[in-house]
Amino acid sequence: MMFARLPRLPRRIARGAVHAGALAAALALAACSSPTSRFYTLGDVSTGASAAASSVRTSAAPAWLIEVAPIDVPPQVAKTQLVVQTGPTQVKVLEEERWASLPGDELRRALSTSLTQQLNTIDVYGTAYSDTTPVYRVSVNVQRFESWPGSHALIDAVWSVRAVRSTAVMTCRSVVSEQVGSGYDSLVDGHRRALQRVSEQVAGALRAMAASSAGTAGASVSQGKGVARVSVPGCPSDGAAVAGG
Repeated sequence: MMFARLPRLPRRIARGAVHAGALAAALALAACSSPTSRFYTLGDVSTGASAAASSVRTSAAPAWLIEVAPIDVPPQVAKTQLVVQTGPTQVKVLEEERWASLPGDELRRALSTSLTQQLNTIDVYGTAYSDTTPVYRVSVNVQRFESWPGSHALIDAVWSVRAVRSTAVMTCRSVVSEQVGSGYDSLVDGHRRALQRVSEQVAGALRAMAASSAGTAGASVSQGKGVARVSVPGCPSDGAAVAGG
């Protein structure tokens, strides 16, 4: 049986067909690819030098330590996507605008950094520490974490400071609203400023409790009583409700 040979396409036409196929495949891949996500963090990357200076200052053992516990946030915002308010009862989940880590982790990390720098101390959460060094545990429950693009960023948090190895505890509330401009960078910066104001309230409470318990806790522990007697000061003057302008 004889087979007829089909005519061969000219080389230039064949090459063009290959290029056209490759171009079509590239266009198809581009059409199927998802938009590039942008990631945000509450940590201030511009404070690297400040953080380095703080690490030098705290190279010696501080007089007392802090322990910043994991932070609870409302379930509707406990996701990596930014959740913004579009109305009093409506929100929008932004798939392309995301937190670098979960909001609770972002808040805890930023709060820890701010407090250690303000107080010249160390956050010992998750690490071992001496039984003779006073430790103050900071717990935060964020009840509202609202993002209003072009309007304001709001943090409503109930927080407490407790002396470890003592029953003394101070519980306060901070409500902070920061005005923001257009764009999500401005919105995230508003949350960063709001958290900084909350951290200043917490730092004030920590200083007050540490000052009130100076000497008393050490004497109780050294005498083997087990639990220190610590007086509890009141909340900072504007810690019960802090409103932003």
